[in-house]
Amino acid sequence: MIYFDNSATTRPCDEVIKVINDDLTGDNWGNPGSLHKLGMISSKAYDKALEECSRVLGCKPMELIFTSCGTESANTAILGFMRANPRKGKTVISTRTEHKCTLESLKFLSESGYEVKYISVGHDGKPDLDELKSCMNDDVALLCFTHVNNETGSILPLKEITDIRNELCPSASIYLDCVQSLGKLPISLNKTGVDMASFSGHKVHGIKGSGLLYIRESVKVSPLIIGGGQQNGMRSGTQSLPLASSMSVAMTVAEKERESAYDRVSKINAYIRSELIKREAVINSPSDALPFVLNVAFKNFQSETMLHCLEIYDIYISTVSACSSKTKKTSYVLENMGIERAVSANSVRLSFSRYNTMEEAKRFIEAIDEIYSLYEVKVR
Repeated sequence: MIYFDNSATTRPCDEVIKVINDDLTGDNWGNPGSLHKLGMISSKAYDKALEECSRVLGCKPMELIFTSCGTESANTAILGFMRANPRKGKTVISTRTEHKCTLESLKFLSESGYEVKYISVGHDGKPDLDELKSCMNDDVALLCFTHVNNETGSILPLKEITDIRNELCPSASIYLDCVQSLGKLPISLNKTGVDMASFSGHKVHGIKGSGLLYIRESVKVSPLIIGGGQQNGMRSGTQSLPLASSMSVAMTVAEKERESAYDRVSKINAYIRSELIKREAVINSPSDALPFVLNVAFKNFQSETMLHCLEIYDIYISTVSACSSKTKKTSYVLENMGIERAVSANSVRLSFSRYNTMEEAKRFIEAIDEIYSLYEVKVR
């Protein structure tokens, strides 16, 4: 099997599987909120996982909240911030190429009386910074952006955006979706200038059901889940040590192998990109995109056709984002980048991980050639 769909989810690494098994079968199965010995053992391990996550992300442990996924983190950050800060303003700025969890949160705000301004993006997927500047005023409370786009790999010009915020509207906060950048780009939250950020465990060889939300110490956010007051009242409910430990271990291993993985994947991406261009494929990902994502359109092939053709060879890719694939046939991300609909309809996403190899890349190209031959697609 060749798995090139790592932006959708990743295979849990051995270290994650081990720590979950240890937590479920050892002495760590107690409730971290209990005052007896078993509770204290679990609580201590839970705090250790939190501290390790904060070390990787460059922030304080008290600024992190374990959640169930990136979507919950995004919902809490965006909706909870606006609810907790009514005097900061009623305007939010974002783009239409954000992940669905952000777009649906913004839609909810818009239907609730807030003004959401969507600035355009270029063919490179980056926000129009001049347009951003023109939108900044005293009523802007929040900026919502994605660090790395999950469909194209486009990298946000974060420093330029924080500089614009600091100069024109310093009271506005910034929420950053870091789901696709975690473990692939260096992240030091206390140096980025962002106020909130979301993360997901199953994108970095952790497990589904694990996520993180960063909230800068000085930022007010209302919780979406209330009850027993766990996690400093920001997310009530009994803490899950296996989920926290798995998130911590997944992040630690990903950070340890980040530079070597980046180098390996860069070579894989460059090889596949160059070979596909020879075969008259259209590359939608910008040249400076994160190498872990490659969006491409194949000549004379609808995206689903190519997906299922490759599946015959036990090669797995995706069409649009997994969160949109059940309801939409073409990518709203590509459409908002100005990609022609005919190209968008033929586009698929290859997304790599640290476990992919150059041998797999070569076998992928061989499969493409066989598919082209079968369908009698001619290239120069």
